[in-house]
Amino acid sequence: MSPKLSPISWKKLVKGLRKFGFKGPYWGGKHPYMIKEHIVLTLPNPHKKEISVALLRKILRHAGISVKDWIEKV
Repeated sequence: MSPKLSPISWKKLVKGLRKFGFKGPYWGGKHPYMIKEHIVLTLPNPHKKEISVALLRKILRHAGISVKDWIEKV
């Protein structure tokens, strides 16, 4: 059985994305964002609730990070 994603805090999401080379977060417009080369990731606004697995998958897909790599590195 392969490891599965679970809901994650905003801070852990940012720390994890930094491990994959993303810079930021930067604030501009309605949402913070992080940048790596030509990829600009829009992040949800920081709040007290965790980020759902569905939204995490969407962010990882846009970032070009596989679920397997995320689980191994974060």
